[in-house]
Amino acid sequence: MFVRMMVLALTVWSVALVVPGKAAASVTDEIRKTVDEVVRIVSDKEMKMPSSEKKRRQELKAAIGRIFDYGEMAKRSLATHWKDRSPAERQEFVKLFETLLENSYASKIESYDREKIVYDKETNEGGYAEVKSRVITPKRDEYSLDYRLIMEGGRWMVYDVVIEGVSLISNYRTQFNRIITGQGYGELVRKLRAKSDEIKAP
Repeated sequence: MFVRMMVLALTVWSVALVVPGKAAASVTDEIRKTVDEVVRIVSDKEMKMPSSEKKRRQELKAAIGRIFDYGEMAKRSLATHWKDRSPAERQEFVKLFETLLENSYASKIESYDREKIVYDKETNEGGYAEVKSRVITPKRDEYSLDYRLIMEGGRWMVYDVVIEGVSLISNYRTQFNRIITGQGYGELVRKLRAKSDEIKAP
């Protein structure tokens, strides 16, 4: 069940850019517009063919990468451990975190199967926005998905998603903190490097 929720979370995470000053509803409007593009990619018959896997992944990662604030997500996932990192360490961690998320999201979103997305409520205040929505499966099961965005450089960027009350970034934070406190920051980086090499291997 959790995997299914993650799949749909990735779909509606694809939030497009928003020009500051527009009505708050524009955030949801842009989400809906970009979701259509992501669904188009994963639903395209030609894109589903094994020979198109590389192209499909590239298009999905491009769509995802335009709206994920990897720096903010990485910083929040490390929490208090972030301040202890040097500029070089921070740069490497953000890149490793980006590779991890991109691959995870791209692989899961490809399982999209005609789910319906209902946008319920949006709040927008002080440079932060949250969009509350529900995902309805063909079997009529429903899951709540809340998207948290921050205004960065004049555009809305996703920094977290809450699935059925569970924050993705908080989940990563718990895992990373356990490794750092038990084995050290170096071990966390070693694990992330190994995963990154595995992902990038032909």
